[in-house]
Amino acid sequence: MDSLIAKADAIRPLNKKRKTSSHDSRPKPGPSKKAASADADPTATSVSQHTALPRSLRPSSPPPEDAKKYSHIKDKKLRTQLTRQSTQNARSKKLLKDAELLLTEDAGLMEVEGELEKTWRVGQDEIATAAGQQAAQGRQEWKMDGGPYRTRYTRNGRNLAVVGKKGHVATFDWQTGTLHAELQLRETCRDITFLQDHSHFAVAQNKYVFIYDRDGVELHKLKSHIEPTRLEFLPYHWLLVSIGNPGYLKYQDTSTGQLVVEHRTKLGACHTMCQNPHNAVIHLGHQNGTVTLWTPNLPHPAVRLLAHLGPVASVSVDPSTGGRYMATSGQDGTVKVWDCRNWKGAVRTWNARGGGAELEWSQKGTLAVASGGSVNVYTKPSIQTPFAATVSPPLYLTHPVPHRPLTSVRFCPFQDILSIGHSAGVSSILVPGSGEPNFDSAEADPFENKKARREREVKSLLDKIQPDAITLDPSFIGSLAPPPKLSTAVEGSHDIPYARLPRYERLRVSGKADETEEADDDHAGGSDGEDGQARRSLSKAEKEKKKMRGKNKSLKRYLRKQRKNVIDPRAVAVKRKLEKEREERRKARAIASGQEEPRKPSALDRFKRSS
Repeated sequence: MDSLIAKADAIRPLNKKRKTSSHDSRPKPGPSKKAASADADPTATSVSQHTALPRSLRPSSPPPEDAKKYSHIKDKKLRTQLTRQSTQNARSKKLLKDAELLLTEDAGLMEVEGELEKTWRVGQDEIATAAGQQAAQGRQEWKMDGGPYRTRYTRNGRNLAVVGKKGHVATFDWQTGTLHAELQLRETCRDITFLQDHSHFAVAQNKYVFIYDRDGVELHKLKSHIEPTRLEFLPYHWLLVSIGNPGYLKYQDTSTGQLVVEHRTKLGACHTMCQNPHNAVIHLGHQNGTVTLWTPNLPHPAVRLLAHLGPVASVSVDPSTGGRYMATSGQDGTVKVWDCRNWKGAVRTWNARGGGAELEWSQKGTLAVASGGSVNVYTKPSIQTPFAATVSPPLYLTHPVPHRPLTSVRFCPFQDILSIGHSAGVSSILVPGSGEPNFDSAEADPFENKKARREREVKSLLDKIQPDAITLDPSFIGSLAPPPKLSTAVEGSHDIPYARLPRYERLRVSGKADETEEADDDHAGGSDGEDGQARRSLSKAEKEKKKMRGKNKSLKRYLRKQRKNVIDPRAVAVKRKLEKEREERRKARAIASGQEEPRKPSALDRFKRSS
């Protein structure tokens, strides 16, 4: 094999092609042509024409002109490393500019010819006829018994999961029509969500949360999630979040199986929940009209907002603006759009027919409002422009649904499709311009195979973010910490961090130290002025009575005696330090009152050992 590779000349660079012309006038070393033709190997000749050189051995292209030079650095190793980094950054920017030519910024909204024509007058039949054959497959009707239904898509938009209130659960690939699992659980089911991909999904059933695999086999029963009503999955943190009738918000780590934290909302049963895809903050809508924002590291809501006069029906966050806008709907029949940066008031408010509406934002900022017997779709920038009057924004698309109630609306990622869950099944309509046309295969690839899915799952598990990193402002991570407020325990004269102070000093700063001994020493040493006379008039018993009021005196006295008998080197050092500071304060008071003269510096002070 080594001789075969040597004859094939596999290590030769690709840009230097072998010359096959017979008019080469240069003399060639070695045997004559007759001997070479006699010893020629046809197998080696065939291999050499199709041999590729590894990338690590290929000659690199010349560096870009805008790459930064580091010729002033003397260290050769450091200079080479910095030059390589700058060259790579310059090449990445150049490739990014080339890739922008292939990305279309406009998603392709519907446009009408005349001013008198309106886009909302265009029906689904006309849209399906005008769209391509593959895009028209998104217009489908699934009639099922067991509704009303709720739907959920995977992150790449390839698979769809539906759950009926009567216990009908199904997951399938909606593009090819491949059914993965179909279950009849025969109990109340309230919500469904996929986990890291379509291989696992969780169902909020009557009493607990159950996790199933792609074939419908039950894997886990989460008994800590009691009577769940809504489910969410945080893909970058691998957290399954649930809220239920008891009013407890619970975070379950699906990679380790541990319950990370549970928060008591103290606002009763909750039937509305969504996540902010920008910072992984959970938004809850409650029965008293408030909307609360929760993170795992805070036991109380990070933001509490009175959004509606009645119960909140639905909450959704706009992913196209980095979680900047939030839409809420209430049972009072109003839909409001909020700016999550200031919370000073609703940006826009309008009334929806039929009471509480279901809301959903698409990847390109299209808002779907399902209320009554129809689904209305609004587009930017009208829904995000401040407007004082309670007037509905310009309507982009509408579609009547005769099956009430409408319980769910979901946009399909990377597709112009909106799925509507109702009492008779699931309907999917075409909404031109709602989906993101350019996908990142490293994040969510609609065309990934089995091997790519496994690689992505392992990589996402290795890059899992800790729950403590969830904050309202994600840019907080990596910033500089503010200076500590508690820097010292002795009158602010030392720059020692609070965490590195001795225990007695920390207790003294926090006001929990027992300073009875210090008070006795001050009393014995004596002090001038009215304050000293007042302290001298109080006996030790009176001090104890005043200090131990409302507490267990005998136990405190016993612990104090035990603490006095223990000789700790750290306590001895602290006592010496306190005695020295008391002596310094006494001398300062004596010098200020004129009783003592300040000590004059001496030339021998330089040999004095600092204590």
